[in-house]
Formats: sequence, structure tokens, C-alpha cells
Amino acid sequence: MPTSRLEDYEVMYTIGTGSYGTCKKVRRRTDGKVLVWKEMDYGTMSEAEKSMLVSEVNLLRELKHQHIVRYYDRIIDRSNTTIYIVMEYCEGGDLASLISRCRRERRYLEEDLIWKLFFQICLALKECHNRRDGKTFLHRDLKPANVFLDANKDVKLGDFGLARVLAHDTSFAKTFVGTPYYMSPEQMNNMSYNEKSDIWSLGCLIYELCSLSPPFLAANQKQLAVRVREGKYRRVPFQYSDELNSVIGSMLNITDDRRPDIETLLQTPQLASRLREYNAKNDKAEAPRRRSREDAGDRRRSREKEDLLKQREDALVVRECALEDKEKEVEAREKNLAVREKIVEDKLARAESLMKQYTELAVAKANRALADFDINGDDTCTGRLSPRLTDNNKALHYLRVREGKKGRGCRSPL
Repeated sequence: MPTSRLEDYEVMYTIGTGSYGTCKKVRRRTDGKVLVWKEMDYGTMSEAEKSMLVSEVNLLRELKHQHIVRYYDRIIDRSNTTIYIVMEYCEGGDLASLISRCRRERRYLEEDLIWKLFFQICLALKECHNRRDGKTFLHRDLKPANVFLDANKDVKLGDFGLARVLAHDTSFAKTFVGTPYYMSPEQMNNMSYNEKSDIWSLGCLIYELCSLSPPFLAANQKQLAVRVREGKYRRVPFQYSDELNSVIGSMLNITDDRRPDIETLLQTPQLASRLREYNAKNDKAEAPRRRSREDAGDRRRSREKEDLLKQREDALVVRECALEDKEKEVEAREKNLAVREKIVEDKLARAESLMKQYTELAVAKANRALADFDINGDDTCTGRLSPRLTDNNKALHYLRVREGKKGRGCRSPL
């Protein structure tokens, strides 16, 4: 995704200015979407403040929930050492403005609206406290001014500048940060704290929605710390139910172990019924998307099967080609063997023919010699030949007898 530039946005007007910087309403030129950016000069910041700024940007990028202010972009102007964090614009303002307006108009908020805001803040905190990756985000500055409302008066939790990441459930933060009116006793006492500190701040916030003022007030921070440690406060106005007063009391317990966690809060009857409606609504809205994902999954699996079959077909083609090559090789070998066998057979036939010719020549020679012997009429050394001897045998026998007599000193008649 290409990096955005300042020219990609049109500044409409300034929403507010504070120690953190300036918030301005802007319009994105590409599609006309109205957003807000937080403009801060990081050149004058300390290293700790820069670290908090980086932490806020990283957290906003990770936190994606319908009740958390959505992060869109960041722009860094290095020439002016200014960073612009582009976020969702909340048309309804913040809860601090809503409380101030009610005080001016001398009216209280409807209890049903308070339960609605309470429930949506709980959902946002659940997203922070119970991350799927096992980490826990502490907001550490939960107060009316950091809870915004959109056009439908739905909650958008924002300003995570003081947020901290805890790696696991037994981790504890120790930094002294936050707004004093909403700080927990353990923070006031400079003790380690965890997500139960956010629950205390939530209790203070809901109490202020009811009473239009924080539960603990004092002229200075020292007196405020004493009152927070004591944990004594007035009941919310009696027009609000005992159930609402009781759940606020559970969150404002000075012992953090006795405060409910976010999951326990959502089991409160009023919140549990809203949670069921919320889940049912989400399930109904999610059904088409789930079916779409399932269809996409089916298509993906079908493509994977087709690819697998194609791979197998290609492998079979390769094997068939290899077999054809081997068959051709075997056929060539067989032809070669046939040629060699023919050559051997020809050689054997020739050898047999030669042997036959040699034998015939030898017999003919022997017969000639015998004939010559008979003509001379010398039978001195031959003796009588057996009548059972064939002509060939006679010739051979004659030769042996002749050679034998030579050995005994018999002279040849020739």
C-alpha cells in the first residue's frame, strides 16, 4: 500500500487543541470520507513521550473492533517533525461533552442509555483485556473524554496514548499514569496494577454518567488520594436502579482482587441480556459472510483437489513416457540379442560344416592310404581285419596297427 501524503487530505476545521497536540477534521480526497487526524510535534517530545506515541500507533493498528476508534493511517512530516495519526471521525463527540451538556441542562441521562454505553465500553475493554494472542492491553486512561460517540450514539473507545501491553495474566504495570479522578487505589499507592485498574476507572466513569460528577472529588491530588484509598462515595441518584448502583459498587471496591473482571461484568443480568442480543445480531449479520467464507473455502478446496489431480495426471504422463522409453530400450536390446544370436548360430553352423568337411577329408585320406596298402599286397603287419568293421573304422584301425608296428621295429613294406 503506498504511503499517504498530506496532500491526500483536505483540512476542514480544528476540533480541539491540547497538550497532546491538535485534532482536526479532514476529508480524504480519493473518496470524500470524513476522518480526523491527531497532529503532534514529536520534535519537542521526550524519549518517553515518543515511546508512548509509537505505542499508541501500534496499538491502534492492532485493535480492530466496532466499539474502538478505527485507525486508518499515519503521515510523518520529517521536515516539520510532525506526525499525523488519521482515525475514524466520531460525530457524536465524547462522553465528557455529553455530561457537561446534561449538567448545564440540569437533567440526568436515561438509565437504559447508561446500560447501553456501559455494555459497549465493556465490549471494547474485552477486546483489550482478552486478546486472542494471549496479551492484555491496559488502557490506563479510561475517562469520559476518551470515550467517543458516533452518529448512532454508539461507543468508540479511543486515545490509547497511555496504553500498556501485559504479556500474560500475572504481569503488572508500575508506571504512575492516568487522570487522577479515575486512578485506582493501587495506582495512588504506587503499587503494581493490572487490568483491574481499568475496571476501577470504568466504575468511576459509569458513576459520573449517573451523577454527572466523579465519585471522588478533592481540592488537590493529596486529598484526592486519601479519598480514593478510603473508597467512600455517595450513592448514585435514587432514580437509578439498585442493580446499577450495585454493579458500580463492585467495580469501586478498593481491593482489586474483589473487583469483577470484564467477563464477570458481562454476566450481570442487564449486560448479559444485551450480550445475547448483540451476539444474535452479529450471528445474523455474520451468516452471509460466513456462508461466503465457506463457499470460498469450498472453491479453494475444489481448486486444490483439481490441482492435486492435475499433478497426479502429470505424474502419470511422466511415468507413461518413462515406461515407453524403457519398452523401446528393451525392444532395442531384444533386437540386438536376436542379431547376436543369429551371428552365433551362423558361426556354429559354419563350425559344424568345417568339422564335417574336416572329418570327410580325414576319412578320404585314410581310405586312400588303405587302398594304397591293399594294392601293394603286403599284409605282413596288418593281420586279419574284423569283418564287422566299417570302411571308416577299417581305415582308422589300419592306421593304428601301422603306427604300432613301427614302434616294435616292424619295417614298412614301402
